[in-house]
Amino acid sequence: MMTQVPDTPQALYRALPSMDSLLADAALAPLLQRYGKAAVKAALDSQLRTARELIAQERRLPAWCANPALLNGYLVDQLSKDYSHSLKPVWNLTGTILHTNLGRAQQSEAAIRAVTSVMRYPTPLEFELAAGERGHRDNAISGLIQRLTGAEACCVVNNNAAAVLLMLSAVAAGKEVIVSRGELVEIGGAFRIPDIMRQAGCTLVEVGSTNRTHLKDYEQAITENTAAIMKVHTSNYHISGFTAAVEEARLGQLCRERGISLISDLGSGSLTDLRRFGLKQEPTPQAMLADGVDLVSFSGDKLLGGPQSGLIVGKQALINKLQSHPLKRALRCDKLILAALEATLIHYLNPETLDRELPIMAKFARSQAELRQIGERLQRALAPLFAPSYGIELVECQTQVGSGSQPDTFLPSIALCFNAQEGGSLTLLEQHFKQAQRPVIGRMAQDQLRLDLRGIDDEAELLAELSTLGVQL
Repeated sequence: MMTQVPDTPQALYRALPSMDSLLADAALAPLLQRYGKAAVKAALDSQLRTARELIAQERRLPAWCANPALLNGYLVDQLSKDYSHSLKPVWNLTGTILHTNLGRAQQSEAAIRAVTSVMRYPTPLEFELAAGERGHRDNAISGLIQRLTGAEACCVVNNNAAAVLLMLSAVAAGKEVIVSRGELVEIGGAFRIPDIMRQAGCTLVEVGSTNRTHLKDYEQAITENTAAIMKVHTSNYHISGFTAAVEEARLGQLCRERGISLISDLGSGSLTDLRRFGLKQEPTPQAMLADGVDLVSFSGDKLLGGPQSGLIVGKQALINKLQSHPLKRALRCDKLILAALEATLIHYLNPETLDRELPIMAKFARSQAELRQIGERLQRALAPLFAPSYGIELVECQTQVGSGSQPDTFLPSIALCFNAQEGGSLTLLEQHFKQAQRPVIGRMAQDQLRLDLRGIDDEAELLAELSTLGVQL
């Protein structure tokens, strides 16, 4: 390192320390031990390139040439960013519980333990311990689904879109599938039922109108080339007014009479009655099966509260066709997903503890009074830390379920709201929150930065996070 500044470009270039001398500096030993020589060398090379550009443009050396401690700081910042995890925990206080962009359903502690265990040790993923022979990776899930829904069998894939694709490909490739025009839905990412039918090799036959479809519409559309009637639950939108739809029980009878299959895409299907939380009751797989539906598909990571997955439940003979289809191997779940899904389904075996053990149910179950008490404690503790630039108040708000579920139903909630006062900027405050150790994600509404408290995980941890942010302002 040099102490005198030369005055010509050539001298400035010569004054830059060599890579070897920098790597030999004892101050960099901790970084070399933690990140390795290749990573530290790459970071140093970046600093040297920047230094040469500075000499070319401004004819001066970077400040770290005179103060080696600065270089060490630059390297620490750069290497820590390079090695940081992108999928780090955040606080979802947006007012959308199942936020697609924030990972949808949080997993239960039992699911987390199950995933950790199968990551750490070998596990009988496709091995039957009792028989001492090869087994099927879906067997454990299938057994639980039989107990919970009455289905004969279950097939598990990586999401519900994959479930629909596999279901159609195995049951109706090269054949016709009848769907009501009012059920030709589009979900996120411009994923549409007609598109997936083409991909599965099916011919879509539309019947009825957008708002009204009758049994006779289905009856008249059945031909010798019809493989199935498909019902699609419109979970992400709602049509009201002058409407009509055919119940699954009547369609099931029609399909049995005509010798075709009845299949259903429930989307974000639920295994429990949601009316106890003030939400609308979603159609359940068990109800669909009881009404005569042959195959039902639904998501594992939405209202079920588990990991991203798609479940297809129904008749054993049809499930066998799905399991033997070439697409199944491409769409199957790994041991981590299966472990988390199994642990999640086990919660449903005990309805008395479900609302405590499963995070999504615990958030649904919180009362307005409890949320207000949490808000009052946070407001008292945080107001002095954010003053005078920001004021804090509590406002009643509404929480939505999210991920295409219950689009027109909301739960009452309480928001901790930050108002900009003299010298304060909500835009800067929002950025400040997102740069926290565990980023705090709220929403802007009515000139306020709102943190919906129904999404809170641990009050003490959130208080500590926000307190640190307040002190840093």
